[in-house]
Amino acid sequence: MNCPYCNSNEFKTLETRDSPGNTTRRRKECIQCNKRFTTYEYIETIELMVRKKDGRLERFDLNKIIRGFQKACEKRPVSMDLVNESASLVRQELMLKNSDEITSQEIGDLVMKYLKKIDRIAYIRFASVYKQFEEPDDFRRLLLEVKK
Repeated sequence: MNCPYCNSNEFKTLETRDSPGNTTRRRKECIQCNKRFTTYEYIETIELMVRKKDGRLERFDLNKIIRGFQKACEKRPVSMDLVNESASLVRQELMLKNSDEITSQEIGDLVMKYLKKIDRIAYIRFASVYKQFEEPDDFRRLLLEVKK
């Protein structure tokens, strides 16, 4: 593993914590640039495959979920730790389904579930793209749902 900032492979572990779902969270500091970052370690059991809307199958990629959270939470008061933790929770819920194939819709629904808890604006942003909003009424319905 290399530092995400300077690409050095020299760092020290500052803190180690067990997280839900058999995951270990480690806070690290780069010896070279002194920046800190968090890593998550988990046991990989099965390789999940994702069935896309057009029927294609592709490998599950946690980084795509993280990028989706990041895009929705852009310019919002949401930490990267919370984004990573939420993405890990989505992955854990998918793994609990005991299936080696999941749909992209299942992933999107879970991302929405966690975004709704984290930040309502991020939730609305994600939903507008995920549900392909085309009319102002689509937003109105979602806003009424969020207010409940």
